[in-house]
Amino acid sequence: MALTPENWRYKDQLITEISDMPEGTYGFIYRVTHLPTKKKYIGKKVLFFKRNVKLGKKETEQLKEERKSQGIRGRVPSKKEVIKESDWKTYYGSQTEIKDLVKKSKPEDWSRDILEWCSNKKMLTYYEIKHIFINDALENGDFLNDNILGKFYKKDFK
Repeated sequence: MALTPENWRYKDQLITEISDMPEGTYGFIYRVTHLPTKKKYIGKKVLFFKRNVKLGKKETEQLKEERKSQGIRGRVPSKKEVIKESDWKTYYGSQTEIKDLVKKSKPEDWSRDILEWCSNKKMLTYYEIKHIFINDALENGDFLNDNILGKFYKKDFK
């Protein structure tokens, strides 16, 4: 598969599947660039979402029978944890200005680069902040980032 703007890149390597990433990757730090305006954004993306889903009647009854046959007593859980792959393949960012630009443009107008692989949630947040500071993203007008952790805002520098 050719290197195209609608795919993710990591050091000129095309990333199209989770199997293209290092083993144990929890998420990644990314930089998207809107090529016509040269505006950039640094963010983080997780690869999987965990959700609690309510069990249906059939599942609840089946679980009751299984627990009974195994001699397990007590209340039957009403929810189960479901892990689902995130929308990382089609993701550009959650910031409002990025979303608006994506709606008005085509995939060829974008460059999507992975800057760092992360193995857990804590490191994901740390490296996102690190890259925002390294690139001076709040003070640099080329970046659309407008805050860090909801504590430091671009408007504070004006």
